[in-house]
Amino acid sequence: MSLANMRDLILRAKEERRAVGAFSVSSIDMILGVVAAAEELNTPVILQVAESRLDVSPLRVLGAAMRAAAEQARVPVAVHLDHGVTFGCIRQALDCGFTSVMFDGSRLPLEENIARTREVIAMARPYGAAVEAEIGSVGKTESGEAAPAVCADPAEGIRFARETGVDALAVAIGNAHGVYVGSPNLRFEVLEEMRRGCDTPFVLHGGTGISDDDFRRAIALGMGKINIATATFIAAYQAAQESSDYFDMSRRMTAAARGVAQRHIPIFGLAGQKEA
Repeated sequence: MSLANMRDLILRAKEERRAVGAFSVSSIDMILGVVAAAEELNTPVILQVAESRLDVSPLRVLGAAMRAAAEQARVPVAVHLDHGVTFGCIRQALDCGFTSVMFDGSRLPLEENIARTREVIAMARPYGAAVEAEIGSVGKTESGEAAPAVCADPAEGIRFARETGVDALAVAIGNAHGVYVGSPNLRFEVLEEMRRGCDTPFVLHGGTGISDDDFRRAIALGMGKINIATATFIAAYQAAQESSDYFDMSRRMTAAARGVAQRHIPIFGLAGQKEA
């Protein structure tokens, strides 16, 4: 139980045609809420924070809290750096004991994305940490800035997976960070073609606002990790508005994060699964 490696959690989920929920956190309130939901549902989860959020939640402080919560949890919990874009930050996450890191080279030319992902994999290997990368471009940045959504080219995705040997691959299929305007139109044919050419577990970013049916369809096509961030941030913010007392506010934010995780974990299909 307790601190786990993302690679192990995703591979097991992939075998069971399920997915692991990866919940972005930026405070102790959120960490405690997500872990409480995971324990209640007897479910492995991933705690993660994006590099773009570290100006508010410094990595050495928040990362230590994430790792401590994982080590004390009654279920397996992985600690992950989401959307790492600089090698310095990725190295810092590894030094902090994160069990996986993401290198986001999605806006680089394919050859450079492959080369730099290989460098990150070599960097992570001595730590025993897993590595996630991205192909295509998920709409909007993790911090909500405008950015074009570019669906992954299946042939490039298959080549990327084979040449890097990455542990998990975020595949852009029309998904976007933040709040969707209207219902997202996911390109499942991209996943279908990539699944025929490689067996690397896929990752779905921008999970907030995607329908239950689309989650299940994506999982059936190889999504082993699904990211939830905006839903938690919105719920925590709304909960904070309901109180004028700091400690009551903290309890409400923890409960809000717990509720978001409680709602999503059963959809992803790992609720009640016991660790082998």
